Amino acid sequence: MEFEQKYRYHSDLPFFVKVMANMDGKFGMFVTESVTQRGHRIQAKREIAVEVVSNGIDFTPLNYDNVDDVLDTIEKEGIMDFRVHLRYSYLDGKYNRVPFRGDIYIVRAILEHELLVLQINHIDGPKRTECGRVADTIIDELRRGS
Repeated sequence: MEFEQKYRYHSDLPFFVKVMANMDGKFGMFVTESVTQRGHRIQAKREIAVEVVSNGIDFTPLNYDNVDDVLDTIEKEGIMDFRVHLRYSYLDGKYNRVPFRGDIYIVRAILEHELLVLQINHIDGPKRTECGRVADTIIDELRRGS
């Protein structure tokens, strides 16, 4: 387990899933090492894509359009797994958006008795974003959503 954090949480699992769905497609800017020039820092865009586990094995996209179908199958409490893709890109000298290798995380949310546990593992990519930063983003969105 790379990252685990516990939080007081006064809502249910369907609300958590709805917040995760609303994160899909959101983006922010961050500073990271250049892909082409070693030691050089660049301003890059980080875009979030969210998937949710279905049938206990496969991941399917989770977004604003399909979240209601997913919510029908969820208990108030329990365990949910998500796959979060962070897609990175930057603007080159001619202002063209240039994508570069992103990161993929598995996020497990465990909810019982107003306690939310987030477990996050980095599973692929150059790890330009820490697991704790992924958790902070989720918690910020939960607070905004409540």
